[in-house]
Formats: sequence, C-alpha cells, structure tokens
Amino acid sequence: MKLPNHEQATIPKAKITKYLLSTTHRRGRNKARVFMALGFTASDWHALETALQRHTAEHEVRKIEDSQFGTRYTVEGPIQTPNGRTPTIRSVWFIERGETVPRFVTAYPL
Repeated sequence: MKLPNHEQATIPKAKITKYLLSTTHRRGRNKARVFMALGFTASDWHALETALQRHTAEHEVRKIEDSQFGTRYTVEGPIQTPNGRTPTIRSVWFIERGETVPRFVTAYPL
C-alpha cells in the first residue's frame, strides 16, 4: 500500500532547512551530514522536498501505527539524490485523526 493521499503530502520548509539539513540542530545534525553528502543543500531545499515526495509515490508503506492522535506511516526504499546515488531511507509521515493529508515527520538513511 502507498501512503494515503501521498500526492497531497506536506513538508514544511523549516522541517528541511532547520532540521534535516541543519548541521546545528541537536537531533538533525547527523542526518544533515548524510543528506548533504548526497548533494542536498539548504539553499536548494526543494530538491529534498521533491525527492521525499517522490519517495512516497514510488515505495510502499512498511509500517502503520495508530494512536489516539492519528496514524503514523513508515515508508522505506531508495531515494533519488542530486549526486546520483540512491541510498535506502526511511521516511515517516503522520495523518492526524479526522484529517486526510499526510504531514512529514522525519527521514533518515537505513
């Protein structure tokens, strides 16, 4: 199964520029090193946004977790990168209870 409504998934700019591509973010800095080594940059943050959206369209959901707040979806598979490498990553998405649009939570290499 694909991420429900993956074509509408939202990824806030700050989640990419101030987290996934931030070398100073406490939790994101290690992810930033990896994503930057793959050619992603904060100045061209849309490249990572597009790659993550494509990731949900191309790969199946591997895990679904329900909570009182909504449903968390985990998607795994290769991602297209600016430097041409295709590492496997895990991306995590959340759909709040009563909503239909997935919101990006995090991503990291496997």
